[in-house]
Amino acid sequence: MTSKDYMDKEARYGAHNYHPLPVVLEKGEGVYVWDVEGKKYFDFLSAYSAVNQGHCHPKIIGAMTEQAQKLTLTSRAFYNNVLGEFEEYVTKYFGYDKVLPMNTGAEADETALKLARKWAYEVKKVPENEAKIIVCENNFHGRTITIISMSTDPDAYKGFGPYTPGFVTIPYNNIDALKKELEDPNVAAFLVEPIQGEAGVYVPDNGYLKKAYDLCKEKNVLFIADEVQTGIARTGKLLAVDHENVRPDILILGKALSGGAMPVSAVLADDDIMLVIKPGEHGSTFGGNPLAGKVAIAALEVIKEEKLAENAEKLGKIFREELRKIDSEMVELVRGKGLLNAMIIKPKNGKEAWDVCLKLRDNGLLAKPTHGHIIRFAPPLVINEEQIREAAKIIKETIMSFE
Repeated sequence: MTSKDYMDKEARYGAHNYHPLPVVLEKGEGVYVWDVEGKKYFDFLSAYSAVNQGHCHPKIIGAMTEQAQKLTLTSRAFYNNVLGEFEEYVTKYFGYDKVLPMNTGAEADETALKLARKWAYEVKKVPENEAKIIVCENNFHGRTITIISMSTDPDAYKGFGPYTPGFVTIPYNNIDALKKELEDPNVAAFLVEPIQGEAGVYVPDNGYLKKAYDLCKEKNVLFIADEVQTGIARTGKLLAVDHENVRPDILILGKALSGGAMPVSAVLADDDIMLVIKPGEHGSTFGGNPLAGKVAIAALEVIKEEKLAENAEKLGKIFREELRKIDSEMVELVRGKGLLNAMIIKPKNGKEAWDVCLKLRDNGLLAKPTHGHIIRFAPPLVINEEQIREAAKIIKETIMSFE
């Protein structure tokens, strides 16, 4: 079968809820992927930062295959011999009392929202059903009904109402707006992405997160960091909030928590928050399964053993430096942190970001536009300096070919 055959099959039998770049992949290793015709590419999306440890990392796949032959799932109706090991490992790794394991990033976000509301009623004593959660414009936390209820992206929310109430939307990177809304005593939490990934790698001003955190503390409001995309070494620190020494009250993780091997997510908090959830009030059949536990431990060990946060910090600087040398009107701005970067494309001669991504594909590098005019560049963190320079050269030559 050719690439076209595979794409046609998807169009025929699958829901049309994605618009993928026209390339059909069948193999991945480290920073590279290969299509069904055998062409090799740099992967500069990393499954939206899920494969920070590189494709098919041998340690992660080894842990997965070993556990898969013993026990994959018990549900939480019974204990298993891996869950406690995973819970101890992940709580000590990130420095929290407790973890609630789930599967997807959206599920983890939903978990954090439920935790914040329950805490508001039981601990802060907000009147029942009046808790509010402050969120930011252009956020992306997933696609459940409740999460799209706080979205400002019409593609995400239009046609899916009625919406879940209880959210207050403010501009991102705006401390005054946050300060104003925090005057309301019914505010339970502030949910924020330390860097807005889906919005186009929008990096807030230095000090924004720390100021926001301090304001929340002042008003007895939970600071919730959605680090599903920015966490686990992507931005040059273990967590993006670490750049400002902020410790969230609730930390949301997903994606790279499994190194892309399977869906694993987690919500971390201390006892005074986590223990408001009682048996039967929240859960998941697959959340905390033994396969996920072993995979996540291996994935997190790889981050430390291979010093991937340090690598992201160092190579991110080189990458942005190289991209900023591109002398083209098409490149409006290059921004990012660590190895989470974006290039804002100014259309030229009718050619836009999508056209640039098609040409990048032809030249052996895969990336995807977001919001029509922004290209996100996020390679696996196992990339080395020679590879990052080679990739930057491909991007430069591609952009210059539109001149």
